[in-house]
Amino acid sequence: MDNIHDITQGMHELKFGEMAGSFPQEIIQEILIRLPVKSMVKCTSVCKAWKSMIINPSFIRTHLSPTVDDVHLLLHRVSGLEVTTLLGKTVMDKVDDEVHSVHYDNQAFDEYAKIEFTIPRKQELWNSHLRVVGMCDGLFCLADDIYRYGYNFFIWNPAIRKLLTLPKPKVRFVTHRGYDASIGFGFDAMTNDYKVVRVVTLLDQRGTPTLAEVYSLATGTWSSLGCVSPTCLTDGRASSAFVNGVLHWPVFCKTNGGLYYFILTFDLGKEVFRKIPMPKIIQWKYDLGLRLSVSDNRKSIALFIMDNRCEDSFLEIWVMKEYGIKESWTKLIFLGPQGPERLLPWALYFRKSGEVLVLLTNKSRQELVSLDLVSKQFKNLGISGYQYCNVGFYKESLLLLNKNNAESY
Repeated sequence: MDNIHDITQGMHELKFGEMAGSFPQEIIQEILIRLPVKSMVKCTSVCKAWKSMIINPSFIRTHLSPTVDDVHLLLHRVSGLEVTTLLGKTVMDKVDDEVHSVHYDNQAFDEYAKIEFTIPRKQELWNSHLRVVGMCDGLFCLADDIYRYGYNFFIWNPAIRKLLTLPKPKVRFVTHRGYDASIGFGFDAMTNDYKVVRVVTLLDQRGTPTLAEVYSLATGTWSSLGCVSPTCLTDGRASSAFVNGVLHWPVFCKTNGGLYYFILTFDLGKEVFRKIPMPKIIQWKYDLGLRLSVSDNRKSIALFIMDNRCEDSFLEIWVMKEYGIKESWTKLIFLGPQGPERLLPWALYFRKSGEVLVLLTNKSRQELVSLDLVSKQFKNLGISGYQYCNVGFYKESLLLLNKNNAESY
């Protein structure tokens, strides 16, 4: 009976293959490319011709053509037990809840879907949870370095449930001793390649040199970029922003006159470092928190300045109105502690409406809100109790589908 079933099944597949083959390839491609990502993944099992078409890099790239309606915001949030155990720093040793959820970027911030994430069993993490380094075209770069030195790096596509483990980088504690590292992730349009860039300031060497290395998804390897020029010092695990094919990090530099901030940039295509000045009014301060974001039109950068370590805590939001033009820096808002509980505002990300997602927090309370920069009013989004949040643009894609070394889960 099994043999008869197999023969019958084979005949059905043969007939379907003949029927599918009778249509022009261009028409089949136009139909397939309009399907949801999960449906396209299922279609790879229909016949060899369809699988070959769908996993073709040109098909995957064409599918990424941007549309307004299918771009959402992904929110990664973590809650847990915080204890001071590591070099006097507050470390979250136990994670109570970790959630990845996709939300419509509408007024209500409605949830579109929750996303399951599973670390391969063979991976042993050094930290209680992973840090989201960056998001690009439906891919996430994750790093195991949020509190302790760790060298597990992943590129993850939640839409097709695939996870790629990167090889260990070249600059590590065992090779260079203590360091601070900032990481960025983005797309190189010149070579159609996705790259992870790691900028590392060595702490135990004279002159505290800063080195850089880049991982290429196309080659699957890390390459050294040597010493970073312009000379700078990284602020460990500083946020990055990917705009116009360029990665951006807030850094600072030592001069005879003291310390000053600037924005370090890296062009992924030309693989060249440059710098963008920050607003002149911003002076170096030890406990100042700087965070870069994409602006609301996604064509320039925004700078969030936060001091959350004293009674006079504040949040300032600046936008570079014309990308690369230092005179176009514009301060949009200044805020102090909020309400009778003196909740401290920590800015996360610009929304397409021009509002900003903000985490209001104190020792006993954390809530995610949307800030209207004109009225200075907060709208509660019904999400609270998370000590760590990260947000980024998200679009479902087929990237990694043709990578045999990416694990499925």
